[in-house]
Amino acid sequence: MAPTPSLPKAAFWMALSIASFLAMSVAGRATTAELNVFQVLELRSVIGFFILLPLVMMSGGFAAMRTQRPVAHIARNVIHYTGQAAWLYALTLIPLAVLISIEFTTPIWTALLAVGFLGERLSRPKLAAIVLGLIGVVIIVRPGAGSVDPGHLVVLGAAVCFGISVVMVKSLTRTDSVVRIIFWMLIIQSVVGLVPALYAWRNPPPELWPWILLIAFSGMSSHFCMARALGYADATVISPMDFLRVPLSALIGWLLYQERIDAFTAAGALLILMGNLLNLQRKSAKPAEVAAS
Repeated sequence: MAPTPSLPKAAFWMALSIASFLAMSVAGRATTAELNVFQVLELRSVIGFFILLPLVMMSGGFAAMRTQRPVAHIARNVIHYTGQAAWLYALTLIPLAVLISIEFTTPIWTALLAVGFLGERLSRPKLAAIVLGLIGVVIIVRPGAGSVDPGHLVVLGAAVCFGISVVMVKSLTRTDSVVRIIFWMLIIQSVVGLVPALYAWRNPPPELWPWILLIAFSGMSSHFCMARALGYADATVISPMDFLRVPLSALIGWLLYQERIDAFTAAGALLILMGNLLNLQRKSAKPAEVAAS
């Protein structure tokens, strides 16, 4: 039974989601400063699995986690894992606000990919959103202004991977629940990342464990809270709240890392966000699609 629409409750859960995303960014930078990206992802997946277990038990136990689409889950999670690894690596290369700004092109790639793979119609708002997003990325990256920062390309690749992942999740939500999708995400990504994680493994120092636990918890809570927010309000209401991550990440970057944002980055981010607002004119996303992406 769907919850009664409530803007205050939607705003509350969205505030928790934004806080979780920002905490994950800070924890990601702290952990990748000491550990290899693959080890961080492995720890996040394994710890996240145990965090998810109570929800698995409440949803019918392991028997309810059986799926008829194992190949689709594997393909989706290989791509999503690649995107997560690229995102974490980019976190060590470029300012936080720049990373978040380029990451916000994910809905634009999703809209473009959905036309080809899900048969969705390319409307004028979608086309305008794609054009604005691409212009915004070009302004931020500025390929004609000298050498392109590799971090920009890495996070752009991560955003494309996330866009592909969202399209695949849209397909999976037709047959599988949120908990089942996240359950298989954690298992498959733990298996995929095991060998590279063991190859680069080093015992985390004791003072790093709070950050490791934080990135594992916030990685789960960010999507869970956004799904709860979408249960109380449409995506057209929720997504503009999520755009607060850009200025807030710039503030955190300035306070914690002394990062400065130039006018080109601000202008590019604004165009990307405008494109997202236009893209919201399409059908609202389902909570399941957001929670598992």
